[in-house]
Amino acid sequence: MIADQTKDCQGAHDSVPLIDISGIRTGDTKRLREIADEIGQAAREVGFFRIIGHGMNLRLVENTYQMAEQFFALPEPIKRRYYIGLSTNHRGYVPFSEKGDYPDEVNRSYEAFDLAVDLPHDDPDYLAGNRLLGPNVWPDVIGFQETVSAYYKQISALGGLISAALELHLGLKPGAMTGQMTKPISQLRLLHYVRQNDEVDAASVNMGAHTDYECLTLLHTRNAGLQVMTAEDRWIDVPVDPRVYVVNIGDMLEAWSNGRFRSTPHRVLNLSPERFSMPYFVAANYDTLIKPFAELLIQERQKYEPFTAGVHLERMLIRDFPYLRRLPSHSLADTPASVANPFEERMNRSSS
Repeated sequence: MIADQTKDCQGAHDSVPLIDISGIRTGDTKRLREIADEIGQAAREVGFFRIIGHGMNLRLVENTYQMAEQFFALPEPIKRRYYIGLSTNHRGYVPFSEKGDYPDEVNRSYEAFDLAVDLPHDDPDYLAGNRLLGPNVWPDVIGFQETVSAYYKQISALGGLISAALELHLGLKPGAMTGQMTKPISQLRLLHYVRQNDEVDAASVNMGAHTDYECLTLLHTRNAGLQVMTAEDRWIDVPVDPRVYVVNIGDMLEAWSNGRFRSTPHRVLNLSPERFSMPYFVAANYDTLIKPFAELLIQERQKYEPFTAGVHLERMLIRDFPYLRRLPSHSLADTPASVANPFEERMNRSSS
């Protein structure tokens, strides 16, 4: 592990580990095992870690940011042509006004553009009405589709490598997780944060405290503001380094691992008038039953009730997107807006 200079005297895990994964593609089984165990240890103890040597094309990363900036700079009426509420499978523009139905969203100050695996219009799941699968919505911005598609291909491949390393660390058979990610409900969000006043504190957040709903999140680090809640219920800053990606565990993987990995609460503070971010959420296939792997239950009890990956994500999206609750002809409309996420309960213990 690369030495991390962010530790302080507050606690053993008051930093986000930095791990060199440059050997993850070499075929060196000994080095791969070392990387897998470093990643696994961070996933157990912190739930967040940073990676360098990831192989992402940083020029492509910058070009993707530029595409996002060009889209969000468009006049609001033009952006509204791609409003996510007009899509049939949860793709497109999310305006500032599309706020979730829970307290921390009061101060939420961002707009977004949501994409996922770009499936053809004749995909059978899409034709059957699956709201999380199907074709993307592409705005009429020169180079947008080509650039963002190339980025999605690279970041999804990296997500697969990290998932395979975690399989190895857990002692699972190859494909135990990744074999359930062949047609995933993974999402890429292009985010535009805007600070609408001069306040810079925890009460003036761009995005309130939450866990991520999927297996993993991969995030390029470009701006300060991301904070992580430690196991001791303290908020710590995630260091910024444009060469580095931040990875965190989500709800699905906490349950899949029977709690060995931690879905860690985090939030984004208002530290700058404007910032852009591009989180990629690694998820399982829609119909995957998320239940603790049998190999992990030999010497411990099952701590999590099984749930379907797609159903869990849909329930959380209901909370985040009011337009879904207004759909008259979709089963999602029957889900209560006040649905709770049990993985976020740990946030209630500490608010500062």
